Amino acid sequence: MKNNNGIKLVLILLFLANSFSGFSQNQEIPLWETIPGAIKSNDYKEETTFDKGGVNGISKVSQPTLTIFLADQSSSNGTAVIICPGGGYTHLAINKEGYKIAKWFNSFGISAFVLKYRMPSDLTMKDKTIGPLQDAQEAIRMVRRNATKWHLDPAKIGIMGFSALLHLAATASTHYEDKVYDSKEEVSARPDFSILIYPVISMQDGITHNGSKKYLLGENVSSEMVEKYSNEKRVDDKTPKAFLVHATDDKVVPVENSINYYLALKQNKIPVEMHIYENGGHGFGLGVQGTNTNWPKACEKWMEANGYFPQL
Repeated sequence: MKNNNGIKLVLILLFLANSFSGFSQNQEIPLWETIPGAIKSNDYKEETTFDKGGVNGISKVSQPTLTIFLADQSSSNGTAVIICPGGGYTHLAINKEGYKIAKWFNSFGISAFVLKYRMPSDLTMKDKTIGPLQDAQEAIRMVRRNATKWHLDPAKIGIMGFSALLHLAATASTHYEDKVYDSKEEVSARPDFSILIYPVISMQDGITHNGSKKYLLGENVSSEMVEKYSNEKRVDDKTPKAFLVHATDDKVVPVENSINYYLALKQNKIPVEMHIYENGGHGFGLGVQGTNTNWPKACEKWMEANGYFPQL
């Protein structure tokens, strides 16, 4: 009887240890104590969609969070990537373009943070054009200010985005000096590098994603706002280096978004690598059948060449 009780105690302790271990690795934490420029709306409630694998997408976010995926310290060099899942500024493809990407980074020793950010909405924001950028800037600052606690290198913090919400990652890379909220600490919001996958970069007619433009800037947008949020026009000699991926046959977000951003970086002598694949369409995540399946390996090689890949 005593032996059975002893076995039960060991099993309980092992279960608790595994539970707390998993919690610490994938803990979801609030991004803000007080959300800047927020409007309380009882009619605006977060919605989650599910598939066979669990959570698939999230919309109507009013309480932004970071989900932490820390790499094993024994195989990490302190690099971290903040991931902005895509979704056209209407929802977040948080599994395919968030959690799965974070686990992929963890597999080769890079820590990742999935950003559940707010959608632009007049119902919940005093200024919806800066709401998502507020979340992106604070995510970068939060990771950087907690670098010691999470065993990260504050000079190796990048941002990654997919599709329309890659517009957010590109905006964070080119608008990092914009004062969109009062930050208590002088912690830089500039990412050290960006990884941009089938991105919306521009708000210019002819190459923008019209849905993203509408949801972020509104219906009757001024030429000044179009210029401001066309990120290829905001590149300068301090813009972070970038890795770009796009498919030629993308019918949702024209490949010219990546091409124009690449040319702007090149003109400003910013290190940049671009992979344009013959096929893949839009929204292929870590790759589907076709030439685009090679991009994750190409990204690993780029990160290794730039010192972001752990030396195992």
